[in-house]
Amino acid sequence: MLLAIDCGNTNTVFSIWDGEKFLCTLRTSTHHSRTADAYFTWFSTLINHYKIDPQITGVAISSTVPRVVWNLRVFADRFFGLRPLVVGKPDCLLPVAPRVDQGTTPGPDRLANAVAGYERYGGDCMVVDFGTATNIDVVAHDGAYIGGVIAPGVNLSLEALHQGAAALPHVDVTQPDKVIGTNTVGCIQSGIFWGYVGLVQGLVQKVKDEYGLPMKVIGTGGLAPLFEQGAHLYDEIDEDLTMHGLVRIYDYNKEQGNI
Repeated sequence: MLLAIDCGNTNTVFSIWDGEKFLCTLRTSTHHSRTADAYFTWFSTLINHYKIDPQITGVAISSTVPRVVWNLRVFADRFFGLRPLVVGKPDCLLPVAPRVDQGTTPGPDRLANAVAGYERYGGDCMVVDFGTATNIDVVAHDGAYIGGVIAPGVNLSLEALHQGAAALPHVDVTQPDKVIGTNTVGCIQSGIFWGYVGLVQGLVQKVKDEYGLPMKVIGTGGLAPLFEQGAHLYDEIDEDLTMHGLVRIYDYNKEQGNI
């Protein structure tokens, strides 16, 4: 069994892969001060709830928060006796190296998305990932990550609006009944929802125009299904795409004798 861990700026996701499918996916908020013991207490409690006996034989980590990686390493070593594979580190091999500007280090989640996008849907595709940031990751015909787009995330924009405008309340992200809001909450919901639909549509088209070849669009991240309700934004929705990328990267390193 492989324990795949994707640590983002807002949430950290743990998924257990049994070789054929994910047995469960667990989500917790990201805190750099959370200890290895705290991770294990939370993890084991939920695993017992799902009645899973995890015989973990490998751990793969993707983290956009460097300060968290140390405690996750200790967690893997202390409780499973394993040295985790950390995507983005020099000792982690990728099936195809990214082609970006010299000195640029793509985020590990973007590398995992590129690997999974290619493995599951083929090359010449882009991944729209709704997280703390809204990312578009472009994958070439051979599976290489070749760049993309970073925009402020939906919840980040809502929080900034709430903090920067004292009279405006914090609202939930949802599709409003109509575009023209007749109250403050409706106006904000319309601006966020239809604004991000327009942002994604516009960026996807710009990427396609610049790439110059037909491209498949894959949506991922917790909010991807919500925004699909407003318009046809993607060809596929794959909420576990990043985790599938971690599985494939781990398997590739095992095939190469790197683990």
